[in-house]
Amino acid sequence: MTDAQFISWLQDSGAQRVTLFEVGVKSAGVDITRYLSNKIYIGSANTPYQAVVAGGLRVTESIAMDASASLSAGDIEIYNADGSRDAWLDDIWTNQPINAFVGDVRWDRADFRQVFSGVIVDIACKSRDRLSLRLVNKLERLNTPVTDSKIGGNAANPDALVPVLLGECHNISPVPTNPVTLEYAFGDGVNEAVAEVRTEGKPRGTVAVTANTGRLVFSEAVGPGVVTCDAQGAKFNGSYVNTIGQLVQYLVTQRGKATTKFSAADLDAVQLAAFDAANPQPVGLYLTERTNVLVACQQLAGSVGAQLVPSMTGKLRLIQFAIPAVAAAEIRPSHQLDRSITIVKRTEVVASIKIGYCRNWTPQGKLQTSLPDAHKALYAQEWLSVTAVDAAVQATYKLDAEPVQIDTCLLRKVDAQAEANRRLAIAKVPRTTFRFEATPAQLLLELGQAVKLFSNRFGLAAGKVGLLTSRTADWDTLRSTLEVTV
Repeated sequence: MTDAQFISWLQDSGAQRVTLFEVGVKSAGVDITRYLSNKIYIGSANTPYQAVVAGGLRVTESIAMDASASLSAGDIEIYNADGSRDAWLDDIWTNQPINAFVGDVRWDRADFRQVFSGVIVDIACKSRDRLSLRLVNKLERLNTPVTDSKIGGNAANPDALVPVLLGECHNISPVPTNPVTLEYAFGDGVNEAVAEVRTEGKPRGTVAVTANTGRLVFSEAVGPGVVTCDAQGAKFNGSYVNTIGQLVQYLVTQRGKATTKFSAADLDAVQLAAFDAANPQPVGLYLTERTNVLVACQQLAGSVGAQLVPSMTGKLRLIQFAIPAVAAAEIRPSHQLDRSITIVKRTEVVASIKIGYCRNWTPQGKLQTSLPDAHKALYAQEWLSVTAVDAAVQATYKLDAEPVQIDTCLLRKVDAQAEANRRLAIAKVPRTTFRFEATPAQLLLELGQAVKLFSNRFGLAAGKVGLLTSRTADWDTLRSTLEVTV
């Protein structure tokens, strides 16, 4: 079924709409799927749906200029007036998958449109007569540690985690793993290379590097001082990766618990490839303490103002906050409920943006070696930084020129300057966010989509191109609340 056909059905007053829920659960120790619906639907004798759901599905999702994203879904309430489903409270629902589909009771199951893919938090007893399933974003599966591999053995701190090296990082501190063999760990798993090993900032040539295990071994006593190195980290599918898009895909598919990792089917391959092509900047992230996969991904993506967002079908995408120049979709007054459009936010104008880049992962402020003073100064400095300033905006709005630094995983000055310039172009203009109630036809719009918004109010008569930054879809009432930032 095409989008046009589906939209036509959404607007058909004679449609007999039903929402289907395919819910994972562990019952009596066995993983099964329960097929539930909010109306009677007999799509197949092999997969009968139980009409036990009260109401439909409501999903709210949003992205923001500060590279944060959120998604929430309301509880699904299940009829239980006669207590026939009391035993469901003994089943295990936590972290189980749930998928929702919308269609017509007269349709074949294959014609239904998926509108949500998420994870169950748990089951609860809403009242004497109803149970409820609390749903969250599919990204909840990524709230698991990147690694739990510990140093162990004869190390001074056997409970310390083996570091995880992503991309290229400068002046990291490998973790000592064996005081007898003088072994250190700089990365977990297969890594690319080590460029230089140092003690107290001075290069050491007598070091054997095994990139395939992420280990360094000194051939002679290390002596006093801190051991550091410059290194390139993890490989993905046999190749070294150092861009945001590639590293995010590596983290979500290769790291974390085996039961919660994403597969290739969980990724929007086309969108991620386009993001990677548009954002080829090399980055680096060094993890020495417990860090969740989602947090690590957010650190990387946030370096270019992007955020992880699942599509309606649950496929992972990377959306960069940017005000688009052109839009394929138009939202006309006829697509909005009468008199519903309003302004909900106006941004404060910013005249300068400061970006921190090329992090020194082991600042060393009191080196006593014979290094040149300029080198010592670099080793003492945690971040390099660049600033983009618009003097005209600063003067017009009477603003301070010294901004708070935004730390990133970027490595090169040229990339940091370009990102500072890009963010300043957005922030130096007051941005307006409009909210309105939309007709059923707008339910298929995706978060982060470029749209052109029209209205007879607020200077929108000729239309303005903006970004769809918030979307609430109620698949029971077929109403949506949208926010567009221009």
